Amino acid sequence: MGVNELKEALIFLCKGQFWRMAVIWTISLILSYLQLFAQRHFLRKSKFYERSASSNPAIASIKKPICIITGTTSGLGATVSYALAKEGYYVVLAVCERNLGRNFWFPMWDTVDATLQWNLLVFDITGRSMHSLSKEVMGSSRGNNLLQKCEIVSEIQEQIDDACVKAFQVDLSSYKSILSFKHFLQQWLLDSDLHCSVQLLINNAGMLATSYRITAEQCDQMMSTNYIGPFCLTKLLLPLLEQSPIPSRVVNVTSFTHWNVSSMEVTGETISGQYFSKLSSYPFAQVYEYSKLCILLFTYELHRQVGLVEKSHSVSVIAADPGVVKTNIMREIPSCLSWLAFYVLKLLGLLQSPEVGIGSVVDAVHAPPDLLVEVEAQHSLELVSL
Repeated sequence: MGVNELKEALIFLCKGQFWRMAVIWTISLILSYLQLFAQRHFLRKSKFYERSASSNPAIASIKKPICIITGTTSGLGATVSYALAKEGYYVVLAVCERNLGRNFWFPMWDTVDATLQWNLLVFDITGRSMHSLSKEVMGSSRGNNLLQKCEIVSEIQEQIDDACVKAFQVDLSSYKSILSFKHFLQQWLLDSDLHCSVQLLINNAGMLATSYRITAEQCDQMMSTNYIGPFCLTKLLLPLLEQSPIPSRVVNVTSFTHWNVSSMEVTGETISGQYFSKLSSYPFAQVYEYSKLCILLFTYELHRQVGLVEKSHSVSVIAADPGVVKTNIMREIPSCLSWLAFYVLKLLGLLQSPEVGIGSVVDAVHAPPDLLVEVEAQHSLELVSL
């Protein structure tokens, strides 16, 4: 360990947000497991079902069900992509080029509806109309060229002979990028011998930023990536989900850390992140908690609202919490501290590998549509798979 790295680690140790993560998050995780244990063995609230890919109605009723997964360059997203490709899904990887080692930035939106209701977001990108923006996005070719750059695509195809995988560029901190992704996805569906619909959307992408990074439109990058981006992506893809000839589903990956949110208000400033710029130091742990609470509440509200719409084939929405999984989510924390954190969690039996952590996400994919539950850790608060 170099002198600069040691100095950086010591400075980070003095931050209250680090100790919030180290102590409060660990306690919250232990309490969530205790609650899970109590509900399963004493309160008898759990519902059991047998997970079976062969019994999945999507696999049985459609040639190649389309599954879109965000955050697939490594860790949980890459492992989920492999598992679902093996089950017979046509896996579409929504990859952020920034995570492939490139500086790739898009402008973000100006205004966002601050409520958690399923209302149409109003955007004004750099003063241009949505029509002009759509034309500009459609003229771009970056999304289609990403397939050769994404290693996970070749890895899945090497391990699974008949795997169907496609990669597109999308930056969830940019509405322009999300709109571009939607355009290329629709064009690809039209050009392919596939039903022009989506059967599964997994919002897995997320980040833990340790510093306040403001966009050109005065939005916080972590709030945008963890909540506003998935919100917009789901909104834009909802028509494709509704067009599915079989029941479709949205799975939002959340976190037990949302339990620690106590007094944060839902306002335009907190949703956009402008509120955090007024503080003396960036409360990165609390911002992460808040973003995960937002995505969880959005999950419940969206499921409620799509349930009110009478359609021949329904869309269901579910939240999945994988617990603590060894991924690169803590890449902005000094490496020695992130290593120590994972080591302690492993000693406590709380750390999972991506191969184990995907259990909750796969459970959420296969759960019966009539069960609106939050899948917690390896099992569920109300749903336990066998």
